[in-house]
Amino acid sequence: MRRVVSLYLPNWPVDRLLRGLGETAPPPDLPLILAGRFGRRRTVLAANRAAMAKGARVGMAATQAQALIPGLDVREADPKGDEAALGRLAVWAMRRYAPVCQPDPPDGLAIEATGAAHLKGGEAAMLADMIARLEAEGVAADAAIGPTYGSAHAVVRFRRAHRIITPNAIDAAIGGLPLAGLRLPSELIAHLNRMGLDRIADVAHRPRAPLALRFGHELGRRIDQAYGRIGEPLIPVEAPEIPTVSRVFGEPIGAPESLARHVTSLTSELCTALETSGLGARRLDWLCFRVDNRIEAQRVGLARPSRDALRLARLLSDRIEKIDPGFGIERMTLSAVQAEPLHWKPGESALGQAGTPDLSDLVDVLSNRIGAQRLYRLVPIESDVPERSVGKAPPLSAAPVLDWTPEWPRPARLLKRPEPVETMALLPDNPPTHFTWRGVRRRVIRADGPERIFGEWRRRDAEVWAVRDYFQVEDEAGRRFWLFRAGNGEDQRTGSHAWFIHGLFG
Repeated sequence: MRRVVSLYLPNWPVDRLLRGLGETAPPPDLPLILAGRFGRRRTVLAANRAAMAKGARVGMAATQAQALIPGLDVREADPKGDEAALGRLAVWAMRRYAPVCQPDPPDGLAIEATGAAHLKGGEAAMLADMIARLEAEGVAADAAIGPTYGSAHAVVRFRRAHRIITPNAIDAAIGGLPLAGLRLPSELIAHLNRMGLDRIADVAHRPRAPLALRFGHELGRRIDQAYGRIGEPLIPVEAPEIPTVSRVFGEPIGAPESLARHVTSLTSELCTALETSGLGARRLDWLCFRVDNRIEAQRVGLARPSRDALRLARLLSDRIEKIDPGFGIERMTLSAVQAEPLHWKPGESALGQAGTPDLSDLVDVLSNRIGAQRLYRLVPIESDVPERSVGKAPPLSAAPVLDWTPEWPRPARLLKRPEPVETMALLPDNPPTHFTWRGVRRRVIRADGPERIFGEWRRRDAEVWAVRDYFQVEDEAGRRFWLFRAGNGEDQRTGSHAWFIHGLFG
């Protein structure tokens, strides 16, 4: 199932200008426009929010905007610079999100996200990450994902909700949107509006022949692209600094054995190029260009830089089953979109003692099969609250400086959230005599505690008085549990005095 992201930058020229000016940029409340030549007229090509709030509009004459807004800051637009910067942004998106990214001037990117969203925690998390990272850099952004670029492009520009379009909901998502969502020329939109056709649904379900006879084939092509009836291939951006090797085939290939043979050969060529530059690959993009103009893309990540051709070829060969060759693949490229300096380290010490085992090969295989976000190690965090004292780190990260205190042992399994239990205990310091958890009543025969843990008052006012009293308890079957009472057993300000289970030993 194809998934394509439309990343929309509604004020890209102004945002790019302000980022370039840095500390010398004018304040946000100062009206600012970018003016340029449109035919013989000097018109407004972009405006910030302050200028638009006072009446400035794109396409308005620059002199009219100056007369309308006192103190207007007028600067020269740079459309070529904006387009070049959009290409660099596409390279950034390619390295971070998906192998196939295409600039969509003047204000967007098209990103082929098929099979890539899970690497960022899902489609919603990936869109949120894109928007947050750009806005942190001062660039306003919005994004939508759908089965076609046409549908995502229309939704992100003309709807305020439903940014994730399912394959069977294209018509419901875009049918009520204006015709401008189909990326039609303004003259064609004006002709259709004069006929009373204002929405996409007004033309999408009409007989095609009369529309084509009167308005040409462009209208039908855009409708079919938006609804997925015809393909709309993306042309991936290319960065000269990225080590890349490619191969063109005289006859299209499609057999898994042929794919494995050629990707192994390409991997060897790429490793030779990396060795010349003293680099190792951290992320590889394998693109297969089909004869029907569709691109099958696979991305492989590595825990550490590597240029071991056999190892990289094995990781790529594991992805062959995910490639649909269609009617055949006519071109293949392999790129090291993320490469780092690689320093050789011997496998043994000078005294002949075995060095530290290298687990990076195992980590690479597992992370590319089950997802890198599912592979991690637990590290201690400086906090007394149990659920805050554990964090996730990359599997091959350096050993943490902190360590858990051995004075009070912690359970081997800590529940994601404490779960309430029904119990009875004498206040304030006695352990429970029994408890019921998940419908099972257990009698306590041994207990140790309480261990008192206070709230972290520096986080929020509600934790100034918060207290938990933890007990290690054992039932008649020998199973041990970690229970706590919210509160000190005397003062209601410290907690509700309800009981919870937080973990299991063994």
